Amino acid sequence: MMEVSQIETNLLTAQEVADILKVKKSTVYEMIKRGDLSSHKIGKQLRISRQEMERLLGADTNEALPLATPEHQPVSSLHKGNSLILSGQDILLDILANYMNGTPNMPGILRSQAGSYNGLYQLYQGSVDLATCHLWDESTLEYNTPFVEKMLPGIPVVMIRLLGRMIGLYVQAGNPKGITGWEDFRRSDITLVNRERGSGSRVLLDGKLKSLDISGTLIQGYLFEQSSSLSVASCVARGAGDVGIGTKHTSHQISGIEFLPMQQEWYDLVFLADRASTPAMRAILGYISSDEFHREVAQMKDYDSSQTGRIILGEQYL
Repeated sequence: MMEVSQIETNLLTAQEVADILKVKKSTVYEMIKRGDLSSHKIGKQLRISRQEMERLLGADTNEALPLATPEHQPVSSLHKGNSLILSGQDILLDILANYMNGTPNMPGILRSQAGSYNGLYQLYQGSVDLATCHLWDESTLEYNTPFVEKMLPGIPVVMIRLLGRMIGLYVQAGNPKGITGWEDFRRSDITLVNRERGSGSRVLLDGKLKSLDISGTLIQGYLFEQSSSLSVASCVARGAGDVGIGTKHTSHQISGIEFLPMQQEWYDLVFLADRASTPAMRAILGYISSDEFHREVAQMKDYDSSQTGRIILGEQYL
């Protein structure tokens, strides 16, 4: 379990956030009120996690957050102790981590912010205990299963469905470039704000470009990479690019953009089958299949809970 001192150093006051962003403290409260910034109420005080700040800042700045905690260090430097390491970026994983961190006699969860492809690679290497993914395969038109089978060859795994999300394109408010879909990446007047290699959004884009025989190297901004959907949406909103890729859920957190839905994606949790019988994994699986977790997913805007808890791979190991 995480020590109290570690939890405290992972939380920032509104003033500390304002100093990092170089804005007034009142602006921070407005961002929280609008839903642009998530916060936690500790007693009568609001606190913002460093993870939330890193999501907000993304790759837009070289500003270093002070007192970095193990949760945000490279996975190779994490000291697990009795904790599990979970890779992935969706906010729903905070709910899962909070549940385990608050459950007596259970290991806490530390977070790796690796994208889907890199998370599966870390699972194969034994660097993380659980990985999440939303990887679309352009050959089979399936999500996740083809990648899991290729990236963890010969290794029995369990894959559980967490949620469905709509993924699409972010464009500036009013859609001044008249962008409608993937074919528009042929145009020379379009500047892309891309995601990093290994992220599910990047894998989707590259798969679509391949199917349309479009060379990414010819797209303006293809090498302009951001580390989160929130950062991509922010770049598009302020005119640093014309179009980016991300989830509908994230699009509500940034003003000045519109969301063009492209397709439904599935977000799944993967772990090694030989861990399925451990008390920690049984607790996680029990929570995912619980009415409480289903309600959490259903209450989050633009998330599809119709398949939450469904066993995609490895039912024989449970």
